[in-house]
Amino acid sequence: MFNSTTLEVAIGLVFCYASVALIVSSINEAIASLFNLRSNTLLEGVKSMLNDPNFDGLALNVYNHSFVSHLGQGNAKSAQDLDNKPSYIDPKHFAVALIDCIQTKTGDVAQLGKDIDAIPDPQLKQLLQGIYARASGIEGVYTELAAWFDAGMNRLSGNYKRKSQLYCFMIALAIAALFNIDTFHLFSTLWLHPAIAAGISAADHPTAISWDTLMALPIGWPDGAASISGTQVAGWLVTASATLFGAPFWFDLLQKLVNLRGTGNKPVTVGTQTGG
Repeated sequence: MFNSTTLEVAIGLVFCYASVALIVSSINEAIASLFNLRSNTLLEGVKSMLNDPNFDGLALNVYNHSFVSHLGQGNAKSAQDLDNKPSYIDPKHFAVALIDCIQTKTGDVAQLGKDIDAIPDPQLKQLLQGIYARASGIEGVYTELAAWFDAGMNRLSGNYKRKSQLYCFMIALAIAALFNIDTFHLFSTLWLHPAIAAGISAADHPTAISWDTLMALPIGWPDGAASISGTQVAGWLVTASATLFGAPFWFDLLQKLVNLRGTGNKPVTVGTQTGG
C-alpha cells in the first residue's frame, strides 16, 4: 500500500505527464491538419502500391474516380490539382475504382483479363493477373483487391504512427526544455513537499487540464538559473519519453491514484510551495 508521500509524488508526476501529453497531442494534431500529413501520406502510399511515382498514370486515374475523391471534380492532371484529398479510402471503394480505371468494357469479365494483360508495369500486372486467376467472378476480384489494399494501408498506418511518435517526442522534448519540466527535480521536490500535489484532482475526461494546477508544480525556470546540467537534460528526456504513453493512459492512471488517495489520509496543506 502506498504511503501518503509516495502517493502524492505519483499523483504529481502523473498529472504533469498527462498535461504535457495532452498539449503534445494537440500540437501534433494541429501540425498534421495544417500540412495535410494524413492525406499526403495516403497519396504517397497509393502511388507506391500502383507503381506510379510521377502520379501521371493509374494512381492519378484512381484519385479522379468519384469513389475515391468524393468532393473532387475528377479532372486533376497532377497532385497539385487535387481538391480535398482524402485522408482515408475504403478498401472496397478503392477496388471498384481501380477496376473501373483498368477495364475498357464495363461488366465484361473476360475483357478485364485482357485489360490486365495490357498493363505496362510488370509488377502490378503480375499481381493483378494472380488476383484475376484466383477470383471467381468480378466480386471475387473486388474482394481480393480490397484485402490487398487493406494490408498495404495497415503497413502505411504503422509507418505513419512511428513517424508521429518521433514528432511527438521532439515536441515533448521542446516543451520540457522550454518550461524546464525536469522529472528528477519534480520528483525530489514533491518528495520533500508532497502537499504541493494535494490540490490535484482527476479530470472528468482526458481532454481537460488545469493550467494553474500544472504551473503550481515545481517546474519552470527560476530567476537567475544556472547553466543547464546533464541531470537536467536527462530529466527532460524522461519527461518527453513518458508522454509517449499518451494522455488517455496518464489520465486513466491519475483517476485511479486520486481514487486511491480518497481511501487514505490526505497530507496537511502547507502555506508555501517550492518551485523549480
